[in-house]
Amino acid sequence: MKKQIAVLPGDGIGKEVTKGAVDVLQAIGDRFGHQFEFAYGHIGGVAYEVTGSPLPDETVELCKQSDAVLLGAVGGPKYDTLPVHLRPERGLLKIRKELDLYANLRPTTFYASLADSSPLRKEIIQDVDMLMVRELTGGLYFGKPSERRTVDEKEAVVDTLFYKREEMLRVIELAFQLADKRGKKVTSVDKANVLESSRMWREVAEEVAKRYPEVKLEHMLVDNAAMQLIKNPKSFDVVVTENLFGDILSDEASVLTGSLGMLPSSSLSENGPYLYEPIHGSAPDIEGKNIANPLAAILSAAMMLRVSFGLEEEAAAVEKAVDEVLNAGLRTKDILSEGKKAVSTSEMVAEVKACILGHETISSIMGAYA
Repeated sequence: MKKQIAVLPGDGIGKEVTKGAVDVLQAIGDRFGHQFEFAYGHIGGVAYEVTGSPLPDETVELCKQSDAVLLGAVGGPKYDTLPVHLRPERGLLKIRKELDLYANLRPTTFYASLADSSPLRKEIIQDVDMLMVRELTGGLYFGKPSERRTVDEKEAVVDTLFYKREEMLRVIELAFQLADKRGKKVTSVDKANVLESSRMWREVAEEVAKRYPEVKLEHMLVDNAAMQLIKNPKSFDVVVTENLFGDILSDEASVLTGSLGMLPSSSLSENGPYLYEPIHGSAPDIEGKNIANPLAAILSAAMMLRVSFGLEEEAAAVEKAVDEVLNAGLRTKDILSEGKKAVSTSEMVAEVKACILGHETISSIMGAYA
């Protein structure tokens, strides 16, 4: 198989973690006889520095001509004084619109080897297997007007939550399709006791549920959902919600695995390439220190292999390698616990690659850390 992958490292640790994911994809190519070609583009703060735009047209065209997109992270405090339309996050929002990336899938999986890294008790998080489906191109992040204004000679601000019914329909339909292949349960999260948009969201969910009689639909207010994620995370299978709620809840779910550095994601489009990225930010405070956790980016690459390329065996090989390294007790700083061995970003990547290729590894030599 021959595929072109657009790589957008972005800012901060984005460069380090995407390099790790590329290295792992190359190892998969070597082992299974595939040819992955990588073409690089700018996004975020670095794109502004180089081109004057947080998402230049060349990057958009590169992505549209590729089979999949691998993104690092964007942003950093040094860009906070830029005008709103030039900030790194605008590049992220624009790429979602340009590629019509309407649904963001964020799996949360329990790793027994990382139980000590979570602040929650093991019996709460054990066997968690949840998939959050977040609507990605509507809601408060894209509604107009979004501006500061003067009202009655006083400073005011407005943000607009706007959705078309069809935007709700396609992401909720996707959630039911996914649940039908998983645990047969969809939890639709809204704020229907307050927001009219949430009342429409709930209506659409009920409409879609009629087409999936084997899938149970559960409605949950977002404040309760935030609590249940911590109290009873095993009760969730597929969670579907709008953009803002999904952004917040999926980050909260990272506590179940012990670190944002463990959570991958994929963003799906109806017509264009899919985009894959770790859900963590650019973490500029640790940029260049070789201590960032590359596993979320590597697991995002595994999602790419499975979802975009249909390479199940190859995706499983990446996930198995990650499991082996964690089971051997190797940890980056963010998931380090007592009795485990600290490794750098590059060492973690090398370990995963070695497991994929069947080479001798630190983990095989130092089994005492298991």
